[in-house]
Amino acid sequence: MLTHEGKKYRGISYRDGAFVFRYTDSQGREHRIRVQTLHEALKLFHEKRDMKRKGGMPAPVVLRRNKVTFTEIAKDALRYADEHKRSAKHDHWRMKNLLDWFGDQRADSVMPDEIEKRFQAQSWTAATWNRYRALLSMTYRIAIRNGKVTDNPARRVSHKLEHNERVRFLSPAEEKKLRAVIRERWAARLPEFELALQTGLRRAEQYGARWEQVNWHQRVITVPRDKGGRTSHVPLNDRAFAALTELRRQNGSTEFVCGGQSGPRRWFGPCLTAASIKGFSWHCLRHTFASRLVMSGADVRTVAELLRDRTLAMVMRYAHLAPDYRMEAVQRMQTKFTAGGRKKAGSGTRSGTVNREGDQQVH
Repeated sequence: MLTHEGKKYRGISYRDGAFVFRYTDSQGREHRIRVQTLHEALKLFHEKRDMKRKGGMPAPVVLRRNKVTFTEIAKDALRYADEHKRSAKHDHWRMKNLLDWFGDQRADSVMPDEIEKRFQAQSWTAATWNRYRALLSMTYRIAIRNGKVTDNPARRVSHKLEHNERVRFLSPAEEKKLRAVIRERWAARLPEFELALQTGLRRAEQYGARWEQVNWHQRVITVPRDKGGRTSHVPLNDRAFAALTELRRQNGSTEFVCGGQSGPRRWFGPCLTAASIKGFSWHCLRHTFASRLVMSGADVRTVAELLRDRTLAMVMRYAHLAPDYRMEAVQRMQTKFTAGGRKKAGSGTRSGTVNREGDQQVH
């Protein structure tokens, strides 16, 4: 029950950012109507009271609304993405498909089963399915916040399980062949390849980096807003520093470290083909960086910090490459708890036996 200006209005409540008007019709069926403003809720309340005096409410009463199309709420979502998201260009690209499917429909008429049918008709990976679902969900969340719809159908679309356990990294032999091809065909691009291999920078981070982000004295590149939305500092080893120095010689007249290039797509793919390297992409250089850190003896937490990943779960994909630290852990456990390594009874420690039921009895 809602209390407003000292008056009580039975059947009106406020939940999850909206007013809910509940009433029972003349057949005893209960109905709930979600509205965005108190004015709408009070109008429904007074309409219900007047109709009840005339014999009840035979059908749900819904206020007339503007017919908001999906195109309208899509524009709001893209405007939000441009202001707040580094991946806005990807949202614009994906939204083209969503607009083709739902653009002329009323936004509140798009149903979860319709969304899933559209998604299932595409030859998408689980990751692509989830990216479209996330964009659609964001679009409706913003529309709800703006009072244009009251429900988010994307929330009831299934989320696909992504299998990201596969790690593809460059072997020393493959690196040697690839370097030879790059040096022969695209020699000026070799420093870009070296910088990625020695820092683990993401493609967007590297090709969007500006000279003002480079601290030559401390030998770090500052990433002002990484994938996690944080400012981070990427250290430069000797080879990365040398690559950056060469890039400075090539691109010093521009503001971008890599000369404002759109990316490695135009030259890196042909080099991989010429070197007969399959199943590899530019992002795999980041996997190679992480894998080599682990195989060089770096602990998993240090690798997580250098990769700038929020959780250890992603980094644990590389743990199998360095079994030594796990072996050392079980060896330390063995040494500590073998009979010869225990303290003698009576030396101030507790000793115990285990009965048949497996319960420890402390003496």
